[in-house]
Amino acid sequence: MDPAALAARHGLTVSGARPTLPAYVRQLWDRRHFITAFATAKLTAQYSQAKLGQLWQIMTPLLNAAVYYFVFGVLMNTKRGVPDYVPFLVTGVFVFTFTQQSVMAGTRAVSGSLGLVRALHFPRASLPLSYCLQQLQQLLFSLGALVVILLAFGVPPTLSWLLAIPALALQFTFNAGLALVMARLGSQTPDIAQLMPFVLRTWMYGSGVMWSIDAVLKDHHLPHAVTVLLEANPAAVYIDLMRFALIDSFGAGRLPAHVWAWAAGWALLAGVGGFIYFWKAEETYGRG
Repeated sequence: MDPAALAARHGLTVSGARPTLPAYVRQLWDRRHFITAFATAKLTAQYSQAKLGQLWQIMTPLLNAAVYYFVFGVLMNTKRGVPDYVPFLVTGVFVFTFTQQSVMAGTRAVSGSLGLVRALHFPRASLPLSYCLQQLQQLLFSLGALVVILLAFGVPPTLSWLLAIPALALQFTFNAGLALVMARLGSQTPDIAQLMPFVLRTWMYGSGVMWSIDAVLKDHHLPHAVTVLLEANPAAVYIDLMRFALIDSFGAGRLPAHVWAWAAGWALLAGVGGFIYFWKAEETYGRG
């Protein structure tokens, strides 16, 4: 009898074979507690060797924002014409850092955990998803500091602050999808991890973190293609959503409806596309 037919007759399957997509989703859901615990443990251990400990979770993005304020706000005067520039800048830095760190963590999620991948059988998507969840937890600490900054600079709390919740949900979905894509690429080509800081830095400079995209578009007649790229840039879209939600002077309290459409579209494209792209190589992780 053919060995494959004999195995199928007795319900045997190939070890490490890729499950169907619905089965894979169920496996991930069954391990949701592991994903959450793993993310929390990584976050807690991140600054365990530093004397200030978990304070660095807030101090690191604040120090980055201070450097950007000095270079761009003071030396390059990009704050000109931007009301509430400090809240504007800090919000941009925090939101972009969420995406930046999710991508970097995703790039090393599989290649940096080969011991775990080779020793245990579990859906490999658990790793990049847990790293994204870790970065979300990090962002929530940073948002606590951001609220203090907003109040200190006279930005009043309003009901629009609640819009930060769907904005973060969409950004997390986008980040997770991008991290899944980078996790697969990073597992196949580890050198990508060395290249990504340069790519992400370039992305940051083009995302309106330290300057106002609207102001640039008003002051300069850029080619239509460049204008579309700036406005549709997913990092800029999620930054705009958070600024609109938290800073009442941003956009004069109005935000074009297409920004939410772009945010939902990017989240759907990256989240679903990234998940399927990662799943298709499930049986290859840890075998290189």
